[in-house]
Amino acid sequence: QVQLQESGGGLVQAGGSLRLSCAASGRTFSSYVMGWFRQASGKEREFVASITGSGVGTFYPDSVKGRFTISRDNAKNTLYLQMNSLKPEDTAVYYCAAGTGYVLSTVDAWGQGTLVTVSS
Repeated sequence: QVQLQESGGGLVQAGGSLRLSCAASGRTFSSYVMGWFRQASGKEREFVASITGSGVGTFYPDSVKGRFTISRDNAKNTLYLQMNSLKPEDTAVYYCAAGTGYVLSTVDAWGQGTLVTVSS
C-alpha cells in the first residue's frame, strides 16, 4: 500500500500563495487517482482536488476552481497543490489521498496532514 507524507503548509496572508507537496512511497503511484482534501476546525473533511493517474484529468469543487491547481510528477512519486488567491476560509488541515474514482470516492491511503493558515 502506498504511504503518503505532506509538506508545505504554513501561515500566509489573504491573497497569497502556497504550494503543498505530497511524497508517496511504493512503485504503484501512477496507478492511483491522487487528490487533496481539507478539514477546517469543527467541520467535516471536504474534497479539494483530484488528478488521474496519467495527470490528464483534474477535478475541483467550485470553492477552489480557478485558484487551486493540482499536478503530479510520476517520476518523482510526488503530488502537488498550488494554491493562489488564498482566503481565510481556506484555513484547514490539508490531507493528501490516494485511491480510485474521479473525485476519490474510494480512498485507500491518507497522509497525516499539513496545516494551512490564511490570515485576514
